[in-house]
Amino acid sequence: MPMSPNRPRHLAVAAIVAAGIVVIDQATKAAALATLSEETRIPLLGDLFGLQLAFNPGAILSLGSGFTGVLTLVGAGAVVWLIIAALRARTAGLAVAFGFILGGALGNLIDRLFSPPGFGVGHVTDFLAYGTLFIGNLADVALGIGVILLLGITWTRRRKVELAPSARVEAGAA
Repeated sequence: MPMSPNRPRHLAVAAIVAAGIVVIDQATKAAALATLSEETRIPLLGDLFGLQLAFNPGAILSLGSGFTGVLTLVGAGAVVWLIIAALRARTAGLAVAFGFILGGALGNLIDRLFSPPGFGVGHVTDFLAYGTLFIGNLADVALGIGVILLLGITWTRRRKVELAPSARVEAGAA
């Protein structure tokens, strides 16, 4: 099957989005490390949202905190899969969605690889405190945005298929 002429462009879009996410994520984590404390929360929206430094050895909500090395391998595998998905993106929208997810995954993988306590078992730097629920970072936000975009694009495409002209004719005849 020949490659679509837009695929290199879509890969470039995904790479640019991912690179932007990584730069912003790592810059905000560096700023958090330089200015925030683990003991003190800076409220931005009362108790609902604030800034507080935290280090997460696990995944979301600190799940798997005893398996940081395994999470690093899973993260690296996810990055490879996301690069392949970006290579195969058929639309610019999908490329943007995969770019957000890839950027978020890379941002947290960089922490796992290069943050204390050591290579491959580093803790992810978090600083966005969502009430008493959890503390996250901009890589996590990018992951969420990418997943929402991906779900929205998928839902929209399925709706278009369901409402294709042949389906509308049949629906009108009923």
